[in-house]
Amino acid sequence: METGLSFSAADLAQTRFAVSPMWEVVTSFRLLREADDPPLHRRWAAQVRPRVSGAGLDRGWLAELIPGHGYLADFLNPTPTSPFPTLAAELDAIRASTPAQLRGDLDILRAKEPRGAGHRPSPRMRLLREAPEEALEKVVAEIEAYWELALAPYWARIRRLLEADLFHRARQVAEHGSARVLSELHETVRWDDGTLHLVRRHCALTRDQAGSGLLLVPSAFAWPRVLTRAVAPEPPQLAYPARGIGNLWEPRASASTDAVAAVLGRSRTLLLTELDTPASTTRLAADCGLSAAAVSQHLTALRDAGLVTAHRSGRSVLYARTSVADALLSPSEELV
Repeated sequence: METGLSFSAADLAQTRFAVSPMWEVVTSFRLLREADDPPLHRRWAAQVRPRVSGAGLDRGWLAELIPGHGYLADFLNPTPTSPFPTLAAELDAIRASTPAQLRGDLDILRAKEPRGAGHRPSPRMRLLREAPEEALEKVVAEIEAYWELALAPYWARIRRLLEADLFHRARQVAEHGSARVLSELHETVRWDDGTLHLVRRHCALTRDQAGSGLLLVPSAFAWPRVLTRAVAPEPPQLAYPARGIGNLWEPRASASTDAVAAVLGRSRTLLLTELDTPASTTRLAADCGLSAAAVSQHLTALRDAGLVTAHRSGRSVLYARTSVADALLSPSEELV
């Protein structure tokens, strides 16, 4: 099936890009629902899936609102109001979802289920209909829990990928115009004579369904497809795979460790290099040959300096390297 989104001059003028934490939530959660670890995200999924399952998040609110295939609840992806909204801002927008919007989303979800619209809705879905404010707080709480387990420890790396894609596309618009950029988003997207065509779509995306303009959202987890949201009168959204996803989980180069160690000390530099993927104090102590007490002391100092962040995962705490630490460990560019 092919669908087309028509563009006027005003629509092109209102086309913009944004990085959305909630798009990463819904696309990564859906990815984890697949039976096999996805090739591009195998390292991430192998670490995250046991945490998510252990916390029961694979059978909670998100599991009902984000099916493995097809339609997912539109209220989970509110329109970003800026190029780089925070998760907190998007959660506030979710809390502000109207009862009418929730009922519409739930009706579509129910109709799309294999059992059809005639079955009795689950207790969670009934609560969303009957007590939306109470239910939305529960949804938001579960999103926050999922974020801490699955995305927060990796967010510096993911955001860097998304920002790089966004700035690349913006530069392409400036140099070649919007039409060329729209044609290069994905193999299933092409621009032709004032219309954005999307092929192999299970549902239509037309201007009648949404407002003016277009919001383009690079995503680390949408691959290998594009996802759309059309809720009038808001602009349609198109989430597409960001450039460079294949290198997202590759270990970072650390050629400057000797110079960094001269400043931070060898133990703290060793811990930073080991934090290429998030880890607990216990694991770091075992891998680095240090006592747990020493690792804890070093991590506190590194966190105070803005070089690591801490994220609770059940009874343990995972430490992750920040983008500042990544830059510190990366080889510096030489002037020529």
